[in-house]
Amino acid sequence: MRLEYMILIAITLDLAFGDPRWFPHPVRLLGRLITALEGPARKAISDARVAGAVTALTVILAATLATALLVGIAGQIHPLLGDIIGIVVLYTTFAAHDLARHSLAVYRALVKFDLAEARRRVSWLVGRDTERLNEREIVRAAVESVAENTVDGIIAPLFFAALGGPVAAMAYKAINTLDSMIGYKSERYLDFGKAAARIDDGANYLPARISAPVLTAAAALLGFRSSDAWRIARRDGKKHESPNAGIAEAAVAGALGVRLGGVMERRGRPVNLPEIGDPLERLARKHIMEANRLMFTATVIAAAVFLGVRWAAVTVLGIG
Repeated sequence: MRLEYMILIAITLDLAFGDPRWFPHPVRLLGRLITALEGPARKAISDARVAGAVTALTVILAATLATALLVGIAGQIHPLLGDIIGIVVLYTTFAAHDLARHSLAVYRALVKFDLAEARRRVSWLVGRDTERLNEREIVRAAVESVAENTVDGIIAPLFFAALGGPVAAMAYKAINTLDSMIGYKSERYLDFGKAAARIDDGANYLPARISAPVLTAAAALLGFRSSDAWRIARRDGKKHESPNAGIAEAAVAGALGVRLGGVMERRGRPVNLPEIGDPLERLARKHIMEANRLMFTATVIAAAVFLGVRWAAVTVLGIG
């Protein structure tokens, strides 16, 4: 089966079903591997940066080889089995359904005026302290998470899937999982997680920049502020502490006419982040719904563009 069809089936499965809780998701397996390797790596290598780099490269290599072997062996047993396994692997790398499910759970709690439940739900999406957030701060956190994860959970996996199939998509998932687990600037991971963070920055460099025109196009199709999406992405995209996350956040802020960023708390300490976007509208619960509409529309656009480019490259130019 052509890779384009496999990716199309996989993204459709994700949009329809998301991540079944009973399924042994690769991210959970990768998380266990990272946890298992951290201690021995720190003991064996005194330099935390080197230990972290060895851990990161080991996890990425393990994920890449395991995926290649799994898909290859399945294909040797029967080509159809190889296609099915490849589709399942691809399916696990996309996260549109679950991103919407978690963020809309925040929205539903706010509609019921249940701030405690909204805080609990949004804590699953963000790394900041959520215990004292008011409604606007909860909305901001949810919208920022949807914006950032539109790249990490959708555009980037689609990009790597189109580039190198299930193996490349899973390698990216390993990189992203490493960053989410050890790529923090905390005392524990400032040095150990530096390599993981840098690798993630490199992997997301192109997908993050592709997100600006994709989200601008999505805003245009939805009748949102498309010109502002593009303008704010260019103006404020580089303000974020991450070299990549700010681009999608800025595009979403512009499309919705809201301001993101600002003060938040992490581990009880205030953190001042650059403000992104113009406050043309006051942040409200409706913006969580609108951010999800942008995310889903961007998913369709990105899939169409990446698969179209790949089809043209393979069919017309004979590449791949």
